Amino acid sequence: MVVAELDLLPDDMVDGLDNVVFVTEDRPEDGTLDLLGLYDGVALTERGSYGFGELPDRIVLYREPHLAAVDHVDDLRDEIHVTLVHEIAHFYGIDDDQLHQLGWA
Repeated sequence: MVVAELDLLPDDMVDGLDNVVFVTEDRPEDGTLDLLGLYDGVALTERGSYGFGELPDRIVLYREPHLAAVDHVDDLRDEIHVTLVHEIAHFYGIDDDQLHQLGWA
């Protein structure tokens, strides 16, 4: 389902993703159900010299928190979509305050 939602995102959003992997995990390390996703990397706006030999940035979506947040499969698709947009925005250097202003947080 994550891959299907990723495929539905606009090309101009995903074409700029360089050296990024998408991962699903059951839960965050602390075991809570509060966090739906995580961007683990260096935002594009904060990169200096970046290139060969760098480990890829990661966008992680947490399965159990997503399942706990919704009651229906259509809602799950929507929540995955929003989480992907949110975490990809962090890659581009958009912080939570900006995302909130744009209606994505």
